[in-house]
Amino acid sequence: MTRVVVLVRRFPLVAVTIAIGVVAGVLVATGLEPAARWVISLYALTIAAVEAVRMIRGLLSKQFGLDILAVTAIVSTIVVGEYWASLLIVLMLTGGEALEVAAVGRAQRELRSLLDRVPQLAHRIEANGDVVEVPAHEVRVGDRLLVRPAEIVPVDAELASALGGFDESSLTGESLPVDKVAGDAVLSGSVNGPVAVEVVATALAADSQYQRIVELVREAASSKAPLVRLADRYALPFTAVSLGIAGLAWALSGDPVRFAEVLVVATPCPLLIAAPVAFMGGMSSAAKRGIVMKNAGSLEKLARARTVAFDKTGTLTVGRPEVVGAHAEAGFTESELVQLVGSAERYSSHVLAESLQRAAGDRGLPLLESRDAREVPAHGVIATITGRVVVVGKPAFVAEHAPDVVAHPGASGEAVIYAAIDGRFAGVVVLRDAVRTDAADTLAALRALGVTRTLMVTGDIAATAEPIAAGLGITDVNAECLPDDKVRIIRELQPRPVVMVGDGVNDAPVLAVADVGIAMGAKGSTAASESADVVILIDDLARVARAIAIGQRTVRIALQSIWLGIAISIALMLVAAVGLLPAIAGAALQEVVDLIAIVGALRAVRAGAAPVPGLDAPLAGPRTRTGPVPVAVGVTGTGPVTGDG
Repeated sequence: MTRVVVLVRRFPLVAVTIAIGVVAGVLVATGLEPAARWVISLYALTIAAVEAVRMIRGLLSKQFGLDILAVTAIVSTIVVGEYWASLLIVLMLTGGEALEVAAVGRAQRELRSLLDRVPQLAHRIEANGDVVEVPAHEVRVGDRLLVRPAEIVPVDAELASALGGFDESSLTGESLPVDKVAGDAVLSGSVNGPVAVEVVATALAADSQYQRIVELVREAASSKAPLVRLADRYALPFTAVSLGIAGLAWALSGDPVRFAEVLVVATPCPLLIAAPVAFMGGMSSAAKRGIVMKNAGSLEKLARARTVAFDKTGTLTVGRPEVVGAHAEAGFTESELVQLVGSAERYSSHVLAESLQRAAGDRGLPLLESRDAREVPAHGVIATITGRVVVVGKPAFVAEHAPDVVAHPGASGEAVIYAAIDGRFAGVVVLRDAVRTDAADTLAALRALGVTRTLMVTGDIAATAEPIAAGLGITDVNAECLPDDKVRIIRELQPRPVVMVGDGVNDAPVLAVADVGIAMGAKGSTAASESADVVILIDDLARVARAIAIGQRTVRIALQSIWLGIAISIALMLVAAVGLLPAIAGAALQEVVDLIAIVGALRAVRAGAAPVPGLDAPLAGPRTRTGPVPVAVGVTGTGPVTGDG
């Protein structure tokens, strides 16, 4: 009973229409058929008047819709005495809205699942060891939190326990638990495994990854795609054909009932429902795979994308330089060089410092302490470590402390770090970034999806950018671009629509002006994510191709559903035109057509499940995978990085 009340409150017009039908049925059963006719006719004309007002408003705003068919069908059935058919048409219109709401609810399930899982509480460990339950928004950076088994991590944090396992499926789409060790980042919204762990908050709730995802999803859920009104493109010809068939049937038969019978099956509900349901399904499917469409209109543009432009650093490349070699001079060992350089770089704020420290850790070399380390901005670091004076930085800076420095020019795209120990040149450490392992496959997939032009737009110098592009088969390279240059290039690009993929703060303006801006949001800047139309929550470049594939499949399903509705409606109109389909039967069949259109549109919920050519299925012909390609970090030594990637 409670469920019935909820449904009545949610869909009052459907309830009123059914009630009118029950009342009219009772009147007919008691011999008051004229009263039943008047009750139904007055109610149906009232609904027709409401639809007519909506139609006129649409015409005034230069939007020609399909409302005229519904209004004409209701009025004509009443005029010819088919009042039960008019009631069924009204039920179809009101019930169609209910079906659309239910279908959109199904299509939005993945979007809603994110919203429903917003962490509300946190268990804070006080200084005395007590555990206090506090609202998640009261957690401060540095707070130590207890996350119990199967609980949602409330804020972005760092794992303090030795080991932990987390389910990140709601964030990344990865179904397998992710094992982490002490010091690893733990994302808010991930679910803890079977063992309680302690974490240290690294961000406020409002600034945490999951809250940013929720805000993106809220934007997505409230947006409407241009193709939601795709049916209106067919409104004028469909209306003309429907009225033409109805008029011809009346003229040839001489029976005005034929006119009404044809228009009954020409009502436009399938066309009005199919597109919005398909688009919400496509957005839901994308969200499930870690791709948040902030505006549903992006799906339509992605489906037609013909040009894709990429930033370089952090987009086509890993964006994290790695040590690829250490060359020690006589009297020093490679391990000694890497350990002391990494230890000295603990006291540096330079972008390469983390990579140099990580290199020592990867080799099992502990980082050593220094009590007098100091950084010389734009030059390097000087530190006394285990009684030895270590100088790390640019060659000229190191040469001031070790006259025997020997030049080690790096290959294109390499950064060379010089080091001196106790006044002697100790050697160099070489760093290099690498192309993402999925970059080549992503570009192949884009070509298979119909993208005719790919290019690189980067702030790095040409000597850095061109080897990367050449290794990936990109011949169109725009290097040394300032943010304004990127905006100008994207605005002038052809063919359109143009998709821009980036991850940095400097990419925010160009992501905003592209037809579709895609931000690599897993490690990229908040500014880039906020200005983009699509945010990829997983550090996976291949999701760019998946996003385009989902857009293409969603639009294809929407169009298929619309054409299916048109084809079935025209077929029923032709049957009605020859007198084989009574008005009341035609109205009932239209409900079946509604269901067929909705079921067809709901296929978009699985738009992301089908394989993507070039990623999940082999392409025809030979294909080679591009391995790591040198990427300039823009510096020799530890000076400032040139270019913005």
